[in-house]
Amino acid sequence: MSRRPAALALAGALAAAACHRGPEETTVALVTKAMDSEFWLMVAEGARTAAAAHPGVRLTIVAPDREINVDQQVSILEDQVRRGVKALVVSPAGSAQVMSALELASSRGIPVVLIDTDAPFAKKVTYIGTDNRRGGQLAAKCLVDKLGGRGDVALISGVPGNESQDARAKGFVDAVAEVPGMRLVAQQPANSERSLGLTVMENILTAHPEVRGVFATNDQMALGAMEALDARGLRGKVAIVGFDATKEAVQAAVDGKLAGSVAQNPRAMGQQGVEAALAALEGRPVEKRIDTGTELVTKDNAEKYLR
Repeated sequence: MSRRPAALALAGALAAAACHRGPEETTVALVTKAMDSEFWLMVAEGARTAAAAHPGVRLTIVAPDREINVDQQVSILEDQVRRGVKALVVSPAGSAQVMSALELASSRGIPVVLIDTDAPFAKKVTYIGTDNRRGGQLAAKCLVDKLGGRGDVALISGVPGNESQDARAKGFVDAVAEVPGMRLVAQQPANSERSLGLTVMENILTAHPEVRGVFATNDQMALGAMEALDARGLRGKVAIVGFDATKEAVQAAVDGKLAGSVAQNPRAMGQQGVEAALAALEGRPVEKRIDTGTELVTKDNAEKYLR
C-alpha cells in the first residue's frame, strides 16, 4: 500500500473515532469548607440536581477535612485549576486566604462563583447566599424577645476571618448593643465544630454563671452548647439560638432544647451556584449578588423544615 492511501485511511479512522466520542464533558468543581454536616450535604445535593439537568456536565465535589483547614482548601483549589476544570463553585473557608487560588483560576479563564461565604474577589461571577448580617440580627431579636429585653448573653462564633461567620456575629453584636437591658458578656470562637461548641459553652458557664442567652453562629456549635447545658442540668434556663436550621437543630427547637435557629437555603446555594457557573461559561448574564433568603425558625414554624 502506498503512503497516501495509508494516510487517508488513518485520517478516516481518527475522524470516525472523534464522531463516536460525543461532546466533550464540562467539569464543574464544587469546593466547600467541609462535608461534615447536614448543611454541606444539602449544598452538595443542590449542586448535583443542577448538574444532572445538563447532559455533558460532570460535577466534582471536594472539601477540606474540617472548616478550620483553610490551607487545605487553598491546596484543593489549586489542584482543581491544574486539573483543568471549566468552572469553580466555592465556599471560601478563609475569605482572604483563598484569594491567590481564585486569582490563579481567573488567570486561566476559569469562572469563579462564590456561595455561602463572600470574599473580596472582584472577578467573581456572583455571590450566592444569605444576608448573614441580617441573620445575626434575627438571632438577637429572638433572644431579646425570649429574655424580655433584659439579661446577659454570650456569642459563640465560627472560624475567625470567615466572612459569613463574622457577618452573623457583627449583626448580632450590633443588635444587642441597641437594647439597653441586654449585655454581651462573652464572645469566643468554636470553629463551627460541635465538640468545641460544648467546650466553649462550659467555659462561658464557668466564667459567667449568670448568662441567660447564647447565639452560636452555626447549628453544630449550638448543639454542642445544648449538650453542655444538659450536662449541668440547665436545660430551659439558658436560651440558645443557632444558625442553619438543620433538621437536628429544628427538632431540638420543637423539643424545647433550643430557642430557635436562623434558616438558610443550602440546596439553593448549591443548585444556583452550578447554574451560575454554567451561565458564565455560555456567556449569559448573571446577577452580581443573589440572596437565597433567611428566616428565624422556632417551634411555631418548624414543621416545614422537618419534612
